[in-house]
Formats: sequence, C-alpha cells, structure tokens
Amino acid sequence: MVLAVDPTVDRLTRRMRSPDFEDWKRKVKSVAGCTRPVHLSGRWAIRDAHSGAELASRTGAVMSPCGNRREAVCPACSDRYAADAFHLLRAGLSGGSKDVPETVAETPRLFLTLTAPSFGPVHNRRVSPTTGKTMPCACGSFHHEHDPARGQPLDPDSYDYTGHVLWQAHAGVLWSRFRTYLLRHLAGLVGLRVREIGEHVRVSYAKVAEYQRRGIIHFHAVIRLDGPEGPADPPPAWATSELLDHAVRTASRAVSVTGYDRGGNPHVLGWGEQIDVRPIRAANASRVENEHGEITDDRLASYVAKYATKGTSTSEAVDKPIRSQGHLDLLAINPHHRRIIQTAWNLGAPQRCADCHPHGEHTSNGCPCQQRATCQSCGGCGQTSGPLEHLNLRRWAHMLAFRGHFLSKSQHYSTTFTRIRGDRRQYRHHQVLDELGVDEDEITVINHWAMTHVGHDSPEETELAEALAQQIRHDRKQRYEQEKRS
Repeated sequence: MVLAVDPTVDRLTRRMRSPDFEDWKRKVKSVAGCTRPVHLSGRWAIRDAHSGAELASRTGAVMSPCGNRREAVCPACSDRYAADAFHLLRAGLSGGSKDVPETVAETPRLFLTLTAPSFGPVHNRRVSPTTGKTMPCACGSFHHEHDPARGQPLDPDSYDYTGHVLWQAHAGVLWSRFRTYLLRHLAGLVGLRVREIGEHVRVSYAKVAEYQRRGIIHFHAVIRLDGPEGPADPPPAWATSELLDHAVRTASRAVSVTGYDRGGNPHVLGWGEQIDVRPIRAANASRVENEHGEITDDRLASYVAKYATKGTSTSEAVDKPIRSQGHLDLLAINPHHRRIIQTAWNLGAPQRCADCHPHGEHTSNGCPCQQRATCQSCGGCGQTSGPLEHLNLRRWAHMLAFRGHFLSKSQHYSTTFTRIRGDRRQYRHHQVLDELGVDEDEITVINHWAMTHVGHDSPEETELAEALAQQIRHDRKQRYEQEKRS
C-alpha cells in the first residue's frame, strides 16, 4: 500500500531542508516573523573613534519589519503595534513614564464610546440584559455570533448608503467639533467664559476607531481632565468625574455637521443615540461593584489597543486603495460593504465643469449627449467642481469612506509612538555597546543600507514566517503568565 504525500507538507519540508534555511530562519526571527519584511543590502559597523579599528560589523542582506499595523496584513507587526499602543494608552492612564507622572491616576477620567446614527435596520444578534438569552432579530431569525448576515441591511434598497458614506467621511470633523463643544459645556457648567476655561483645565484624550459589522466606525476614547499646564498640574477641585460625565453627554448631543451630496442637498450629521460613558478606576484601587460600570487601567488599555490593529471590516478584505472600477469588481467582500464602497466611488467621481461640458457629465461609457464629436474637447479640461471634491472619497473608498486615523491622541495625553520606538532602538544599541565594553562617546557607528525588495520570495516562506510569529507570540505569553504567577 502506497501512502499519498500531502503536497502542502511536501513543499514546506523542501524549504525547511534547503541549505540556507537556518540563515533565513534567523533573519525572520530577528523581525519576529514579519510576513512582509523589507529586504536590505549593505553594511553596518562600529568603529573605535580614536584608532579607527572595527569592533563589530555586519555585511550582506538583512530584513527589517514592514511595520504594518493591520492584523490581516502582518500579524507580527500588528502585534508589536498593539503592544506599543498599550504602553501609550497605559502611560496616559496610570503615568509612571518620562512624560506623565503617576498622579494622573487620581484625576477625573472617563471611557467614552460614541457611535454613528442608524441609516437603516440591519440584522443583529440581541441578547437579553436580564436573562442573557439570545433574542430574535427583526427578521425573525436567531443569528449566531459569527453569522455573516449580521450587519447586513434588512432591506438594502431602503438603506441610506449616501448618508452612511457622508457620515463616515465627516467622522473626523465630528470628533473635532465634539472636543470644541466639550470645552464650551465645561465652561458653562462652572460659570466660566469659553476663553477662560483653558486657564483652569486642559482636556487630554486618546481615541481609537473601531468598525462595526454594518461597516461604520465608532470611537472609543479615554478623556482626562488635567490642570492648565498638563498632566503634571493637578486640576481644580471643581473638576470631577461627574462634571466631566455631564459635559460629555450634553456636548455629544449638541454636535452636528452638514454634508452635501452630489446634487448639493444638505445632510445634517451627528452622533448616534447610543453613548456609553464609564468612569475609570486605578488598577490597584479597591474592587468596585459592577453596577457602577467602572473599568480598570490595564483592562481598558488592552481593550482599546486591540482595536488599533483591526482592519476595515470583519472580513479584513479591503486593505489597499482601490485604483479603478475593475479593481472594485474583483473585491471578494460581502454585498453590503461592496455597496458602501461603490457609493463612495460614485460620489467621488470627478465632475466636469459646465463650460467645457454643457450636456452633462462625461461617463466611462461615453458622453451622454448626442454631440460626441463636439464633446471630445471636454476631457482636456480636467477641472472638478462640487461639494464633495474636498472629501476625496475615491482615495478612501477602501476604508468605507473613513478618512481619519485609527489611533490618535492629544499632545499632552502621554508619550508618543516615536519615543517608544526610539527608546527600544536605544535599548538595543546600548545592549551591543555593553557586550563590546565601550561607551557611546568612544565609538563611531556606520550604517549604509539599500532596499532590494519587499516580502518573502515564496508562499512557503510566508507560511513558515506566520508559524514562527505564532510561536514567538505563544512563548511570550507563557513567559508573561509565569512572571505573573511568580
């Protein structure tokens, strides 16, 4: 009897038995299993600043991590990004870093979730708050947790896709206006003028955008009240969590922005009715009953950092900009997300000026008027007009029209990604110097690298890199659990 050989295992085995596999494995481990590494060729050396003698050197090809934050693109770099995001958020909650003192844990802090309004009923999975049992959807069915129907409109033809896209494109503006209104409402609650509120308190925040199943984002935000000089300056006694809670709720209801469709019709856009505001307690504080809705520093930082690595949808299918209608037709995504992208693509289509094209817009299927010979000249104008031009919707169609950052913060909330990554590079640099037994002022560092290509050379290498990334993550989690137990 002859046993069949699994072709998948066979091709992976051949790569693992190749002469250069151990060298390749060492390089992949150095980038924590990155699936899209940047390949560099060049030379690195450390020389004695006085004698010129080389103390250490490396010549040849190396790998550098791609740094993509999306879990669907590169799990390894996404994992590192989430870790950096955790430290950034945690520093603003509990302090203890170079930029934020530990006293921020005693300031008024809230965890806020702002949602989008409804643009039409969708399939959902409701759970009874009293019994915990799953309740039927409006369609009459019971949807399980991973049912692909969840988030899809009950009636796609009546769903307001134009309003959906316009809200998504203005979400960043809504957040900016919310910050302005929050200061105004704080000033009104304590009897101060708006221009005077900055002399008493400073509002610091960090927020993360998360996509819901219906393809629209909502914001998770940590909001903190500091003194006027920043986190090291305590806020006044009247600045309490209850005051901040009231100001957040009233400001969110007052915010609106007006967007316009291609016909110039106004759409008044605001936050949804669902708003969740929860106080934050320090991780080492005494236990508080769950009905108060409080959440700890560590739990919150982990929760928010997780969403910083997610993609545009539950399918994680649209991770690159769309360049053409043909590219759009090839996307393997659910019908609802496809229609959102199609709406954004159509709304973002260029509009020819009336002087060059008096008979209507020039479409990809040809000129809509009968004077085609006359209208050939309209293509040379290239001018666009209309209320949607500044939104640049075609560029952001793959993001379902969301044009903002997934993670952003105020200047004084905490440290920065740049500083976190710089500290990591300095730590590794000083590790090398300690091994060589030299000081910083005694050496000269030479770095000369040029990029050769991006990504692994075969599908087998990509699969093996993903396996190494999973093993590295598993080992790190085990070490963390052991440290907690000890």
